[in-house]
Amino acid sequence: MRIGLRLPFLTLVAAAALLAACAAPPPAAAPGAPKKTIAVVTPYVANETTKYVIDRFRKEAEARGWQVTVTDTAGDFNLLVSRIKDAVTQKVDAIVLGMGDPAQMTQGLEAARQANIPVFGIDAGNAPGVLVNVTSDNASLGKLSAETLAKAIGERGSVIMFTHDPHPGVRARAAAAAETFAAYPNIKVIEKKHIEVPGPVDNARKITEDLLTAYPDNGAIAGIWAGWDEPALGAVQAALAAGRAEIKVVGVDGTDFAKAEIAKKGPFIASVAQDFDAMAAKTAELIGAYFNGKKPESEAILIPGKLVTAENAK
Repeated sequence: MRIGLRLPFLTLVAAAALLAACAAPPPAAAPGAPKKTIAVVTPYVANETTKYVIDRFRKEAEARGWQVTVTDTAGDFNLLVSRIKDAVTQKVDAIVLGMGDPAQMTQGLEAARQANIPVFGIDAGNAPGVLVNVTSDNASLGKLSAETLAKAIGERGSVIMFTHDPHPGVRARAAAAAETFAAYPNIKVIEKKHIEVPGPVDNARKITEDLLTAYPDNGAIAGIWAGWDEPALGAVQAALAAGRAEIKVVGVDGTDFAKAEIAKKGPFIASVAQDFDAMAAKTAELIGAYFNGKKPESEAILIPGKLVTAENAK
């Protein structure tokens, strides 16, 4: 229901992103004007997509003449709160959360609120203190990836899900995927496994190795759904090493390494690409508008994804 209601809005966002890509370069700061400072804080730079979207945002911001600092806490949310407080002490003009659940940063967000420093999220989440979150329509990503896996396994068999609830986007995808699988009477989700970050590829590979031992018969595992591409890759590596290439695997993100694996037409059959370029550009656009006195009209900006299969993975 929620997805249906948002379709016109998503269309507008997609169109806006396309127009933005064709538009003139963003306006730079006026000569002599104080340079705006942006503090980007994240727990997930070790994740390839997080690093990509933050790099893209930095490029967008610096093109506007802003000064950007990036702090990674390697999965440590207590340290993340401290780094937000540091940014408040430094009196930055805006703070950007590069993924991570803002519900785990309440003290930092409250410090920013008291200092009247706006906080923008990139694929983070909505919580008191976050002005707006720019993210994918994660429910749509989860549903599309799950439907693709369901069709690939003939709408029957046992499925394993790789999740990471601390990330709101992955949590939303997993919920939508589970709901999708539940609609198929001959599909059963037999395991849900939390994937650690940093190190999601290695962690997923080791978990898959254990699962292959627990379910040794060919066909005992029909498919593996992963909330993002890195655990999907770990699952594929374990399946191939064990001679279990019959297991179908899907991920989310549409990373280059996922596309390369999908193009081989092996176990990794599909991913749903997120438009990280559009997320970065939209976040910079919203911050620029805020600096000019215009607040976002919505707490969440949702960007649609695109299915990647062997037919379009190159």
